[in-house]
Amino acid sequence: MLKRIIPSSGEELPVIGLGTWQTFDASNSKAYPTLESVLHKMHTSGGSLIDSSPMYGRSEQVIGDITSQMDIADQYFYATKVWTRGLQEGIRQMENSMLKMKRKRLDLIQIHNLTDWQTHLPILQRWKETKRIRYTGITHYTDSSHEELEQIMRAQKVDFVQFNFSLSERHAEKRLLDAAADLGVATLINRPLGSGNLFNKVKGKALPGWAEELGIETWSAYFLKYIISHPAVTCVIPATADVAHAIDNFNAGDGELPDPATREKMVAYLKRL
Repeated sequence: MLKRIIPSSGEELPVIGLGTWQTFDASNSKAYPTLESVLHKMHTSGGSLIDSSPMYGRSEQVIGDITSQMDIADQYFYATKVWTRGLQEGIRQMENSMLKMKRKRLDLIQIHNLTDWQTHLPILQRWKETKRIRYTGITHYTDSSHEELEQIMRAQKVDFVQFNFSLSERHAEKRLLDAAADLGVATLINRPLGSGNLFNKVKGKALPGWAEELGIETWSAYFLKYIISHPAVTCVIPATADVAHAIDNFNAGDGELPDPATREKMVAYLKRL
């Protein structure tokens, strides 16, 4: 799998990770074998980043339960978020996340949807200094948040910024992606498949003939390769609990990427459908 550099450290990160919103919120352990298979497929495909949040129901606990029983547990990149208000409540929540995910140190904690970010960011920076976490970050999922994300990146030191970007939500191409690159901030991309809307648009439709030249055999590869072909994208985090879908997603991180002219063809083809 292709890797991109995390600017603040020089560490390489595989370009396709795994989101866990809804998909890892399992009510009982019956779902664990399938979810473990998804995690194994990510590892064998060369991926590593698992993104979660206290907002995602039981997903942090499920991730911890499953990975703690895997002999490759330490080879994943564990990312979660703080999603609350107040200093002490934020600290309590982050400590609970570490317990649930069964990690003595997390790779990345992000401020979910910028909730009380002025309170949480200094604590995250202190935790990074004391090596409780490796990286800090901020997140949101709407186009209307992009201006504020950029303002914070310009005023504060963060390692990661997470936001929405897909073939159906291209607002990040206007400024945010370039701003992150200029400021040396790694990017995590959420909603890469347009929350499923893109698949609804192409249902029953054929891929263009020229897609095969890029090794694109599925619509998920079409959508994901468009995103990771942008040089400012560090890692994309599609969420799934389906092994076959996971394989399609992770395979998109391998092989040739579209050049700028092909990116425009991809946009134009989708608009015509």
